[in-house]
Amino acid sequence: MFYPSRRFNLSFELFPPKSAAGEAAMYDSVQHLMAFAPDVITCTYGAGGSTRDKTLEITQQVRQRFGVRVASHLTCVGSTVDDLRGYLAEARARGVENIVALRGDPPKGETAFRQTAGGLRYASELVALISREFPAFGIAVAGYPETHQEAVSPQADLENLVRKVAAGGHVVITQLFYDNADFFRFEGRCRELGIAAPIIPGILPVTNLSQIQRITTLCKACLPEDFVAELSQKDDPQWQFAVGVRQATRQVQELIDAGVPGLHFYVLNKSPATAAVLSAIQRP
Repeated sequence: MFYPSRRFNLSFELFPPKSAAGEAAMYDSVQHLMAFAPDVITCTYGAGGSTRDKTLEITQQVRQRFGVRVASHLTCVGSTVDDLRGYLAEARARGVENIVALRGDPPKGETAFRQTAGGLRYASELVALISREFPAFGIAVAGYPETHQEAVSPQADLENLVRKVAAGGHVVITQLFYDNADFFRFEGRCRELGIAAPIIPGILPVTNLSQIQRITTLCKACLPEDFVAELSQKDDPQWQFAVGVRQATRQVQELIDAGVPGLHFYVLNKSPATAAVLSAIQRP
């Protein structure tokens, strides 16, 4: 399974840095975040698989340095089925225990996903491949509380999630969101459709208004108007960091009080905001 068998699970998501200095800073952040005893640390890769080798290196290094379970992201973009098999075999050989299985976004400069000749079209097909041929991997799939931006409808999006879980997904990790009502509505609809897998909220504490506006524009997530208004009161990094941490702390505590089975933090290779939130909440 993706997470250990226990009541509450915690994971952090990294991305491959572009420089040696960035990589050193990332490992320093992981060192600080280990104080919160994460169950899994995941690592993404660049669009079209541009940093896949680096992703495997990072997951291997994190596992060896910190003794924590790791997960590599894997997408269908730009890969044949044989390419995917090769990556999975390499990940297994490097000690990676888990895969975050995604269809993947179109490469930069393209607006629509295009299936690679000899490749896969849907994340559910990737999940099925992993489950069938590499059954030792824990598998996480993505869920979208505010609906995937390419879905024709919320119902179609949820039905796609049903297929991913039925194909072998062990846990659902959600896209970032800032209104818990969206998560609770999404969770309720998942249960109505028979999805029994744990649903883990994806959390990105805001530390900079312009940065989060860019991110939410790309993934079509909504920022509450009153939250944006408060962030906008001062064009000051310390102010925006403090406002973002307060909001994330309230959001996370409400989710915990409602009984979520865990949290997945998009840490952006930095530790201070996530550490501040986790230090302020009451965990189960």
